[in-house]
Amino acid sequence: MKTKFVLNGGFSPEKEKVEIDRSAFYREILREAPEGAKVLIVLFAKDDPERIKASIPKIASAFNDTKEQKNIIIEIANENDFIAQIQSSDVVYFSGGVSLKLLETLKKYPKLEELLEGKTIAGESAGANVFCKYFYSPHADGVFEGLGLLSIKIIPHYKIEYKDKLDGIGSELEELLLPEYSFKVIYK
Repeated sequence: MKTKFVLNGGFSPEKEKVEIDRSAFYREILREAPEGAKVLIVLFAKDDPERIKASIPKIASAFNDTKEQKNIIIEIANENDFIAQIQSSDVVYFSGGVSLKLLETLKKYPKLEELLEGKTIAGESAGANVFCKYFYSPHADGVFEGLGLLSIKIIPHYKIEYKDKLDGIGSELEELLLPEYSFKVIYK
């Protein structure tokens, strides 16, 4: 079975106050998930305990509001049990936040690619960045090397002023420009 990546350009806190339909993203994540699917929510990119606490009900609600399955099981990842949690999950969702923080944490798990095989992997902003070969982080205003699970380079939160940020880097790679609230599905 192929691994399904659903990469999202991110969400903007300012736009959160305006009602924007994000349901297509969450529906796509769950589209091929079995009945009773286990969804692991990974918040390792968040750097503020209050943001983590506030994110949990929002993300859980987004999944529950868009599911076609009668039942899904939602679990919050923790670093100590992360390997076992991935192994028992059908869907692994990596939230946005600080790309370099998430990247540093994920590098602690050298067999991550193997663990994710055959699952649906969703990443928003920082969560999308880390799986690509290279990424431009608007937050850090720099280009960084990701885990390279996907042979692409990416710019989340894409705006026209970021257009040239990846020029000259990985010229053989496909460039994925993802504005906020947009997503792309890639099977590997």
